[in-house]
Amino acid sequence: MADHNILGTEGEDMAASFVQKEGYDILKRNYTYNKGEIDIIARKNDIIAIIEVKTRSTPDFGDPQTFLKPKQIKKLIATADHYVQEYITDNVEVRFDIVAIIRNKQGTKLEHIKDAFYHF
Repeated sequence: MADHNILGTEGEDMAASFVQKEGYDILKRNYTYNKGEIDIIARKNDIIAIIEVKTRSTPDFGDPQTFLKPKQIKKLIATADHYVQEYITDNVEVRFDIVAIIRNKQGTKLEHIKDAFYHF
């Protein structure tokens, strides 16, 4: 596996662990639908958090969250809509979050950005 893939997998594991410690239940990881993928789907009370994890080894080219592009957001929204329609039977709020991680020899910085973008 390429180094960037390993870093991405480690980042997703760290993000899942972090949100669980924050009181979220992980409903699904790496959920795919129609060429879209959601890294983590988590629930806390009546909130479904659709979480995109962005992990980088350096902030030199910008913060990790700036690497989420409009086309990716559109796919995330469609994939989240499918998941909620198929698997969620009660009334919930759907929120789109980003967990941005920078991990390198200097250490690890993790930021959970709630309501990172709006879906309407």
